[in-house]
Amino acid sequence: MIRRWRARNHAEREFERQALAYVEGLYNFAMALTRDRTEAEDLVQETYLRAFRGAAQKLPTGDVKAWLFTIMRNIWINDRRRKRRQPETEELDADEEDGGIGRRPLADDRHRPDVLHEQQALGQAIRQAIESLPDIYREVIVLRFLEGFSYNQIATIIGCPAGTVMSRLSRARTELRKRLNHYRESAASPSLEAGGRATSGRIRGVGEAYE
Repeated sequence: MIRRWRARNHAEREFERQALAYVEGLYNFAMALTRDRTEAEDLVQETYLRAFRGAAQKLPTGDVKAWLFTIMRNIWINDRRRKRRQPETEELDADEEDGGIGRRPLADDRHRPDVLHEQQALGQAIRQAIESLPDIYREVIVLRFLEGFSYNQIATIIGCPAGTVMSRLSRARTELRKRLNHYRESAASPSLEAGGRATSGRIRGVGEAYE
């Protein structure tokens, strides 16, 4: 009995170690879903609460990362359904109306003070382009290109066939290219600094990376 208890204890600690390694990725996904810093942080916390509560009953087997992302998306969907059933009694403030753009960025887009201005502009352009996508396109872009999930893993997380995932990714790429082209044209404007040409080229490269 003691041996089984020790084995269970070790397995639980190992699960916690694995689960906590994905906190940054989960925050990125939460930001992509909610586009709001406070809601994203709450969503990450609720995801871990439910995951640890479930693991206390039965430790998950298989892909822990995909399991956590599935929990998060289900929480988000259920919360949206609940909010839709409730009458709106408060007006959104300015920060909420813009969908969180300009607030805390995706973790992958944080920049150190010593980065070049054009890199900051590119990061902002990519972040805003992703955040402006419709929900069904934004989530597959983040899961595929920021978190590196396979088509089958994404299909499991969002609950649809892999073919649907590929179709949504194709449409998401098209929409993302359109948005990045807008920033590329702005960066290439003669009224901007000479460095704009370099930024334009970098944005073109990013757009091609999603093809």
